[in-house]
Amino acid sequence: MSGFYTRGPVYARRMLRQAWAAIAASVVLTGCAGSAVSFPNANPAKPLTISGREARPDGPGPYPAVVLMHGCHGVSDSTRQWAEWFRARSYVALIVDSWTPRGIGNGCRPGPDILNTERFDDAVGALRWLQARPYVDRRRIGAIGWSNGGVFAMAVINGPTLERARARGVAMPEPGYAASVAMYPGGCYSLVKETVVRPLLLLIGDVDDWTLSSECAEMIEAMRGRGADASIVLYPGAFHYFDVVGQARTYLSNVENRNKPGGCCGATVSYDPSADADAHQRVEAFFGRHLGAR
Repeated sequence: MSGFYTRGPVYARRMLRQAWAAIAASVVLTGCAGSAVSFPNANPAKPLTISGREARPDGPGPYPAVVLMHGCHGVSDSTRQWAEWFRARSYVALIVDSWTPRGIGNGCRPGPDILNTERFDDAVGALRWLQARPYVDRRRIGAIGWSNGGVFAMAVINGPTLERARARGVAMPEPGYAASVAMYPGGCYSLVKETVVRPLLLLIGDVDDWTLSSECAEMIEAMRGRGADASIVLYPGAFHYFDVVGQARTYLSNVENRNKPGGCCGATVSYDPSADADAHQRVEAFFGRHLGAR
């Protein structure tokens, strides 16, 4: 993983087949990723109880923690596998389910959308909940999000977003999120003139046709030019959902896509074992550096 913190996009190298198999085996896990939990979000005008699942290591801690924010398809087996992967590495993992409390099944299809502030407020509520757990170290909490959830994983450490939230009565509880990972995030184009204030790692396929790697690279480069600790890794030939084990290469014809004429419709998704293996290694190294897992 040389070049992890270099300036500009890093193209990940292909990994050996043995490494693919080892990483894939580590995330194809059974179980339900911990216990069901609930917590209030931080919306001051219309508070909502958010559901989620917590996976945590045995023992009193205190442990670092990671908040997981799903994509537009909602909480998936892949989300739960990531949560268990974090737990196995001595992190408390909290999956935030933003869809179920709002009666949303599949949020990828064209139709009415929720306000952007709502998922941000869910993430603030998740942080407050984790900070109140005696087995969590409140100074070592990170965020990770996929696709639609990826932009909110960036938003929780984005300076201007935090300022806008304070203006509407939502203050991120100190010390806030310590670091964030965005997996093929939407919304890079909307943050290109803004700057994250905590470390950010962005992982995306270079042929992703749902969220464009060129826009994310432009955003990261602009943020770095303003002094941000932000990095991007591009996976050659990889598409959206490159980390979803078993996802066959498929064209989803009924999903919203702002890159298509009129914003509709269609995007390619596919598992890429090499990209998935490399992403797990980079996430482990990144959070190990910034959250300091025990």
